[in-house]
Amino acid sequence: MVTVDKYIVGTFFASLLGSFLLYVLRQKTAAKHRKRDQFQSGQHYQIRNDPTTGEGGPHSGSDVIIVGAGVAGAALAYTLGKDGRRVRVIERDLTEPDRIVGELLQPGGYIKLIELGLEDCVEEIDAQRVLGYALFKDGKNTKLSYPLEKFHSDVSGRSFHNGRFIQRMREKAATLPNVHLEQGTVSSLLEENGIVKGVEYKTKAGQELKAYAPLTIVCDGCFSNLRRSLCKLEVEVPSCFVGLVLENCELPYANHGHVILADPSPILFYPISSTEVRCLVDVPGQKLPSLASGEMANYLKTMVAPQIPAELHDAFIAAIDKGNIRTMPNRSLPAAPCPTPGALLMGDAFNMRHPLTGGGMTVALSDIVVLRNLLKPLHDMTDADSLCRYLESFYTLRKPVASTINTLAGALYKVFCASPDQARNEMRQACFDYLSLGGSCSTGPVALLSGLNPRPLSLVLHFFAVATYGVGRLLLPFPSPKRLWIGARLISGASGIIFPIIKAEGIRQMFFPATMPAYYRAPPADEISDSAPQESK
Repeated sequence: MVTVDKYIVGTFFASLLGSFLLYVLRQKTAAKHRKRDQFQSGQHYQIRNDPTTGEGGPHSGSDVIIVGAGVAGAALAYTLGKDGRRVRVIERDLTEPDRIVGELLQPGGYIKLIELGLEDCVEEIDAQRVLGYALFKDGKNTKLSYPLEKFHSDVSGRSFHNGRFIQRMREKAATLPNVHLEQGTVSSLLEENGIVKGVEYKTKAGQELKAYAPLTIVCDGCFSNLRRSLCKLEVEVPSCFVGLVLENCELPYANHGHVILADPSPILFYPISSTEVRCLVDVPGQKLPSLASGEMANYLKTMVAPQIPAELHDAFIAAIDKGNIRTMPNRSLPAAPCPTPGALLMGDAFNMRHPLTGGGMTVALSDIVVLRNLLKPLHDMTDADSLCRYLESFYTLRKPVASTINTLAGALYKVFCASPDQARNEMRQACFDYLSLGGSCSTGPVALLSGLNPRPLSLVLHFFAVATYGVGRLLLPFPSPKRLWIGARLISGASGIIFPIIKAEGIRQMFFPATMPAYYRAPPADEISDSAPQESK
């Protein structure tokens, strides 16, 4: 009888302890779900301020204000927060974005994501591995694989719904106690004696507030209304993308992006989930066929559909009939900053290129790595002039990666577009044939495109190797005056494509960054802490 009583007492206490542990686990799980629901509804971590000044409250002592929580803003918030910075993020809309670009992350960008500790943000969003590209022209095709042999097996490209990826990064940034996200629309930068002190913004409830910090980083995207005072505004719109989602179809090459060299300009296909394929039809210029009148649907069916692979034709027509056709202007903006004490531009607000090569996120993430390394030794950022002079090195240090991807995107777009000029069409054909040769003729350009080998000189060498290959094709087996003339125009046309892009990027910064004084600029001596800010756990 005594033995039975002992078991009963032991069982009672074990049950009590188990119930307590179960209660704690349920509370943690419920809190996690509440946090995620707050993100989905856009109601997350509203920052309290004195309504008259925007100061006061627990978050008035921010080190950095970040305007915008897209790919660049969210990744930057997590990165700086992890380094111990007090970060305040003001985003116009914290609900899940719905965009037709920013859906393909190149392997070079994924490596940067790993370096920032954000690689888990491509998990749980049905992201697809991308292993290379397939190129189609005039009924022929060639497969171009990423040169991933020297990398870890997890390294590859990733494609996904842009909004899902952004929400995952916002969630991760918000897990840090020193990172605070708020929904609000920033209307202007607060300047005093030429120094940016913070921002003026309107909350979701319509309250007009001000926020202050030693450094304001503007990441408000391609439609930025704040970039005008921080850079030389030269935005170009060479074309527009018309976006569709194809459902339940299989691409000719699984886990590959597909580029069709169509007339008048390229068409892209790549998976964004296990059941969906994104289609982007490039339309040159800024004037698009009307969506409302049905002119766009007719254009897609009569002009575009006959040029796409047979495997995708039915799904393409079905997507048109479904009617969810989206458009987006493709913008190009060379990085031409006006260094301003107290402020910095990042992401698409600062630098854009044609999205044909999917290099935008790779450039943004690479820029964040550069900026993180520059800011790491700084403890005090209140001397705006010294900080501004020091951060000028950012514009030089980012050049090898950014200029390579920018130049390649602009040059490839012009080469891939059809033209009435025979020399340009010869260059287009030469590019397809050169890439089809395999070996270094394939892996070299793909390594540049993927961000795995961002070397400007390698880009120029391959570009003119394509042009030389095109001239060789023209002169064999027997040269003629006409062919010689076309070959000369081909070389001239190739130079006319790439050299203006290089000039806009900056020849010295692009090819000889070590000759720039900013390359060697050290942190201000009085702003270096004895030890770097401690990482938040």
